[in-house]
Amino acid sequence: MPDIFDEVAEDLRHDQAVKLAKSYGIWLLAACVAVLLGVGVQQGWQDHQARQNTQAALKFLALTDALDQPNAPAPSPDQATQSAKALNDFAAGAPEGYKTLANLRAAVLYANAGQEPQAAALWTGVAQDGAADPLLRDLATLLWAQHSIGVAPDADVLAKLQPLALDGNAYHPVARELQGLVYLRQGNDAGAKVLFTQIATDPHATDNLRNRAAALLASLNG
Repeated sequence: MPDIFDEVAEDLRHDQAVKLAKSYGIWLLAACVAVLLGVGVQQGWQDHQARQNTQAALKFLALTDALDQPNAPAPSPDQATQSAKALNDFAAGAPEGYKTLANLRAAVLYANAGQEPQAAALWTGVAQDGAADPLLRDLATLLWAQHSIGVAPDADVLAKLQPLALDGNAYHPVARELQGLVYLRQGNDAGAKVLFTQIATDPHATDNLRNRAAALLASLNG
């Protein structure tokens, strides 16, 4: 935030300043004290937030470090559930950014443990959190849709994916792939072909996405 006091005028003439001080000196003094106190409170709040963020970062890393070790074995369902609960507890009092990351991570752990309702509830909560980063909100919707194909009604999944499938969305290639898979479930091969063709020629799609789309197109075309 720019310092609003940078624009304070410095060209008052001495005699005008003296006259002003004689007439309003006590009020100017009070105003200056208030300004200094305000700056002090703001600085104190910023320092407090910085400490909170540092503590949250260390706690989040401690909770996820074992999960992120290279070549670490996949956690058992019980271990995944315990880690998810720990992340949920952490998220309850964490700053907004770490709260969102913790809930997303916990949702994946719940899904891996076969506890889809808990995972879906967390993804839905993140997607509906207006304070969360829009990219993370969209990611939550995408993960919900991925795990809801064949579970939730196809119409609900397609409706959630539609905004993400628009060209301007960062996740549009993945969203279109999921839409195509829903169409395949419905027997709508023509609709699926359109989407897979778009993905196969999309410069924003990853190589893996384009390759999968091309393979699905080859399969559909016989």
